[in-house]
Amino acid sequence: MALGFNILLPIRIAQAVLAIIVLGLTAYVTNWWHGYWRSLGPDEVNFLVFASVWTILALIYLVLAPMRFQKFAHMFAILAVEAVTMIFWFAGFIALAVFLGDRICFGHICGSAKAACVFAAFEWVLFAVTTTLSALDVFGARRNSGHSNKTSAPVTEIHSTV
Repeated sequence: MALGFNILLPIRIAQAVLAIIVLGLTAYVTNWWHGYWRSLGPDEVNFLVFASVWTILALIYLVLAPMRFQKFAHMFAILAVEAVTMIFWFAGFIALAVFLGDRICFGHICGSAKAACVFAAFEWVLFAVTTTLSALDVFGARRNSGHSNKTSAPVTEIHSTV
């Protein structure tokens, strides 16, 4: 299924780039907060730092496992990692938007936090797309295989090299 891989690879690259951008922006906000207020940054910002690091690790799994370590690329594990990551981004960008909405916000720190929120929302959209694609593959594979418990399903075909 080369078409699925051609669609998924640019999305994976965009997910990695957005995760790195959000990591940089939120780390900058947290660092400023710690230096200015002498306390940890807001939980909402810190959660997006976590989501960014989680995403980088998740992408390593989501890209390498199906290509090189197929015994670790169970279709339900891939779907679970996709879904959990999508939920993290959704919770993170909503929490930061609510946090920023309650405050008078100006300056470069505020701009960085708002930019992180927007990029996090785009990251959520990308993970919603890849989670949907994985879910369609998992449930389509189960329906077509008579509910067998196959470990290498079409999900690995989407992620495999051409």
